[in-house]
Amino acid sequence: MEVLERKGQEAVWQRPKYVEELRVRRRVGAKGRVVIPAAMRAALGMKENEVVDLRVVDGELRIVTLRETIRRVQERARQYVQPGTRVSEELSAERREAAKHE
Repeated sequence: MEVLERKGQEAVWQRPKYVEELRVRRRVGAKGRVVIPAAMRAALGMKENEVVDLRVVDGELRIVTLRETIRRVQERARQYVQPGTRVSEELSAERREAAKHE
């Protein structure tokens, strides 16, 4: 279910456009463990040993992959960056210039 879109030379993962509603009821096991069903992991693009962020929002536990968090930040930042601009190159150039003056 993983969707990759080419942006320049970089492949960017995007959440699938449509994912059927998945609902499951689970018991909390030993040491607070909860198993995420395979269909849900696939719908979220989760891989084994992947880093996830957990947080409580409005009484709900939300689990987000690091990749999804990065995608969201990139999406928000896009509105502030001119098309064709490489922010990493600009940052490196600024750092090199600052280092000259130290």
